[in-house]
Amino acid sequence: MITDPDFTIGIEEEYHLVDVASGALADDVPETLIGECVDELGEQVTTEFLRAQVEIGTKVCRHIGEAREELKRLRSGVARVAGRHALAPVACSTHPFGDWREQDYTHKERYEGLARDHQAVARRLLICGMHVHIGIDDAETRIDLMNQAKYFLPHLLCLTTSSPFWQGRDTGLSSYRLTVFGGLPRTGLPDRLQSWSEYERLVRHMTSSGLLEDGTKIWWDLRPSARFPTLEMRICDVCPEIEDALAVAALFQCILRMLFRLRLTNQAWREYPNILVEENRWLAQRFGVRSELVDFGKRQLVPYGELLDELIGLVGEDADALGCRAEVEHTRTIAARGTSAERQRSVFHEAGGDAGSDAALTAVVRDLLEQTLAGT
Repeated sequence: MITDPDFTIGIEEEYHLVDVASGALADDVPETLIGECVDELGEQVTTEFLRAQVEIGTKVCRHIGEAREELKRLRSGVARVAGRHALAPVACSTHPFGDWREQDYTHKERYEGLARDHQAVARRLLICGMHVHIGIDDAETRIDLMNQAKYFLPHLLCLTTSSPFWQGRDTGLSSYRLTVFGGLPRTGLPDRLQSWSEYERLVRHMTSSGLLEDGTKIWWDLRPSARFPTLEMRICDVCPEIEDALAVAALFQCILRMLFRLRLTNQAWREYPNILVEENRWLAQRFGVRSELVDFGKRQLVPYGELLDELIGLVGEDADALGCRAEVEHTRTIAARGTSAERQRSVFHEAGGDAGSDAALTAVVRDLLEQTLAGT
């Protein structure tokens, strides 16, 4: 008999490390920095592929309030340690003027393999993201909910876009990060899977063929975690503001609970071919919360704000049950005021960025730094 999932929550965030004085990416991160972070914060802080990055992961949290305290503790702790070296963490998915060609990667076995196997595609991964894990003990339920939940991935991406700039230029996209990450294999939307055993066969086939070492090298937007009994949502940019990150994590948690409720009554969310969902994914990547996404039931484009209102209504019962109504409602605030991508462009132009001023890009970084550490 399948027991109800506990829907625990865990959040991973990746940060750029910048020079406090100049706002530029750190070009000489001390070898001791991660060790110092671990001494203060435990194994919840790790290296990332590039040396000018750091990753944090909350513990398993019973509810969104615990996740809030964890994010505050980890962000402030990393900032405290980095500050000893005149550095600071910035929570955005691309650094406004960083150049991947000037960055060195972390020399660990895992990253050595990534650089060797994927060459320039890997070396240009000067991007940061947010991953949200939701606890679902039963493996078959994880696969079933993954198949249905991918419909909502563009809706979640819209709320987090924070990567409009790439190497000092406005890309015209709200989430350029996905363009960079998409150069790797095994990214994007997951295939539809019939069962947990089918997923296991897929991983075994790829590992025995020598294509990958284990399931951690499957980098879909949504995947069964290879390490934990969770569904891991990976499509989102990292949010400068903690409350935005928590709102998106809570909404994802509620979507999964809503889909599980349908399952209990032998119902399911209608599934659509990836080619259709990919169109919404692109619109979200391009326009963020200013998107119109396709309502596939109506077969028409609908303003994102209307779709978000509908989604919040669908998960209202779940938000109340999980104790995250305020966080889910905060997504309306994000949609109304815009995401980090819009704010970055606004700061850039207000600082004279129309003329391509380096000072304007630096102003964007300073604003991102303030947001990253606000409330910690």
